Amino acid sequence: MTQVHISQHPLVLHKLSVLRSVETDHRSFRELVRELALLLCYEATQDLQLSQQQVTTPMGKASGYKTDDTIGLVPILRAGLGLVDGVMELLPSVQVWHIGLYRDEKTLRPVEYYNKLPTEPTVNVCLVLDPMLATGGSAVATIDILKNWGVQRIKYLGLIAAPEGVERLTTAHPDVSIHIAAVDERLNDIGFIVPGLGDAGDRQFGT
Repeated sequence: MTQVHISQHPLVLHKLSVLRSVETDHRSFRELVRELALLLCYEATQDLQLSQQQVTTPMGKASGYKTDDTIGLVPILRAGLGLVDGVMELLPSVQVWHIGLYRDEKTLRPVEYYNKLPTEPTVNVCLVLDPMLATGGSAVATIDILKNWGVQRIKYLGLIAAPEGVERLTTAHPDVSIHIAAVDERLNDIGFIVPGLGDAGDRQFGT
């Protein structure tokens, strides 16, 4: 699937392995999530629109570029919050909008409980941030909300995906590129990625 981009960067592979370990404490886990978000954001933004501009250096004039896109981050609460700081290190001027979804543990379907998007879109590119693409329900629901809001250029940025989640997201939104560090084996019977890393929100926030 050409829309799925699995990073092969050595630093991503190394940091993801440390992140998975049961021996990694909450503080180290949060820092690793931030670092992985920065690296994956670098890869996910290679197709941003540019225009030429001239800049003045201490030695004269130089031809350069500036990005034309206005970018919004949409972390899916709560686990997606851990990815925000890393992305903002590369994109300090982005807007951040929050969408709250939780997974019903019986049906495994997403339930929306928080949405503070303004009436009209204020960006033309959105990065949906969520560490784990498990069933894909939350990602699909969030992208549905963003498209109904009026944003058409959307990317998903996460850490680990299950094949089931990838299939669901690519089927529902074939125009949305997926940028992740790994695709794991499968989902278990309670909707967790195997081998995965456990509950990303719990491990970040010590709950």
